Amino acid sequence: MFNKLKEECGIFGIYTKEAKEELIGQVCVGLSALQHRGEESCGIAINEDGIIHFHKDVGLVSEVFTKHVQESMPEGKMAIGHVRYSTTGVSKKENAQPMVVRHKKGNLAVVHNGNLTNAVELKRELEEQGAIFTTTSDTEVICHIIVRERLKTGSIEEAVKNTMKIIKGAYSLLILSSTKMIAVRDPQGFRPLCIGHLGNDVVFASESCALDIIGAKFERDIEPGEVIVVTNNEVTSEKFLPNENKGLCVFEYIYFARPDSTIDGMNVHIFRENAGRCLARQNPVDADIVAGVPDSGNDAALGYSKESKIPYDIVFIKSKYIGRTFIQNTQNKRKKLVSLKLNPLKQTVKGKKIVLVDDSIVRGTTITRIIKSLKDAGAAEVHIRVASPPFVDVCYFGTDVDKKENLIAHQKSVEEIRQLIGADSLEFLSLDSLKEITKDCNIKGFCDGCFTGKYPIDVPKEIDKETFEKIQF
Repeated sequence: MFNKLKEECGIFGIYTKEAKEELIGQVCVGLSALQHRGEESCGIAINEDGIIHFHKDVGLVSEVFTKHVQESMPEGKMAIGHVRYSTTGVSKKENAQPMVVRHKKGNLAVVHNGNLTNAVELKRELEEQGAIFTTTSDTEVICHIIVRERLKTGSIEEAVKNTMKIIKGAYSLLILSSTKMIAVRDPQGFRPLCIGHLGNDVVFASESCALDIIGAKFERDIEPGEVIVVTNNEVTSEKFLPNENKGLCVFEYIYFARPDSTIDGMNVHIFRENAGRCLARQNPVDADIVAGVPDSGNDAALGYSKESKIPYDIVFIKSKYIGRTFIQNTQNKRKKLVSLKLNPLKQTVKGKKIVLVDDSIVRGTTITRIIKSLKDAGAAEVHIRVASPPFVDVCYFGTDVDKKENLIAHQKSVEEIRQLIGADSLEFLSLDSLKEITKDCNIKGFCDGCFTGKYPIDVPKEIDKETFEKIQF
């Protein structure tokens, strides 16, 4: 929601029957599988006989959780972890998660994927009551409210339920108390969260790929508005805030999630391949080869190739050591990384008419440089096909689609964009095609506000996106 607060993150947690030494290692592996959801910082909290220990820092999982750090952390029965991405916000250790607090009735650790839409209002209210904030993350707001409600109730789960009545927006949460692990998904289901089992252990993750990598068996997606409590090796579930107005972020399928994940009954790879097929039917073109912009454009490109019968080929070699360009936290960094990240295969592209499939166009900078690099390498024509509709409005729920003036499709027509980026032709996936692709998803309803300007819940359009960072009392 706010420039210096927004996140697209990954969360992971394990509750075990007995304390075990390898718990931290398992969480590290799970978080590594979710690293694509956040490369800025990471952290883990572990419960050792009611005492919560934690370690977090700026950096990748492999950088923060070295062998020495893992060995220094205690054994425990339950642990939660987080990988964080904040868009244009300050990268600092204080904003890393988990958020860990000690209060009158015990200990608490929270990891959060999503954005609250009423964070500014709640922060103002809490500070007027004497609360002190040490971060610019809305997750700290959630912690304050849970603690406040815990002092009024007889259990942590009741406090969490009360909190759900107060906070608004996108939140998938994992919560550790002294004795329990709790998983929560907001009533609209904006962000994914699933549950699985590894023997007798209970595992939670933002995406099913993280279950796969540790050998856990996927059980199901947590439903919107559901609260799951794990304690004494028992799992209880309550559909606490059912809501007919669902809003799973469709951009999870388009870009954020890994292709090997299945979210709410739909496999991400299949979704993207079907998007490519729709593009080929909707916008055919005479070309020699079809290629994808690595990596999130590859699946749609494969679908375009299968449907159009135009051969699929690789036209870029991608550096394995450069992060995701879209989620770099400044435009200058994004520009530099584009040229470092992708190198065209001159022998493949020279003299060829290329259909290049990308997952989306937000600002237009990346695709402009990519087209130029292909033409400099000798491509005869470059036809761009985009596996999503044009971005015309902002996102309040945790995706880096902010400020209309930064969205090229809000300012210009498709033809104007084509001319600006240097493509020989440009077409986007239609909204009707997008709705057709998602019809078999378990959640009947998506948030496509960034494409339509229509959101599943009210959004605070009167609040500047940087208000949370600037607010003074």
